[in-house]
Amino acid sequence: MDRNQLRPVERVVLRMRDEGLSNDDIARRIRRSPQHVERIVAWTTWPRSGAKVHGKGLSPLERRVLTLRAEGVDHEELAVRFRRSATHMRRVEGMAHLRLGYGLISG
Repeated sequence: MDRNQLRPVERVVLRMRDEGLSNDDIARRIRRSPQHVERIVAWTTWPRSGAKVHGKGLSPLERRVLTLRAEGVDHEELAVRFRRSATHMRRVEGMAHLRLGYGLISG
């Protein structure tokens, strides 16, 4: 399990468990119930859905922008749809292409 893919609270809880703290102590420190701490620990064992599993490392926004751009939608229309500037949409598209390029190189 790569702890870098975990949420911050999950990393903190696991670190405290590694240090030997009980669920009650951890719960007090993070202001949650001991049952919640147990759930957090259980969540860390579940496979993550997300960009690495689906879409070759792209975020949902990047996937959608690339799909719409392939359909011929221009940056100005994307800006209206996503309530961002056209410049921002160009950056999102550029980052998506960059991530895909890195994926080709590394994998």
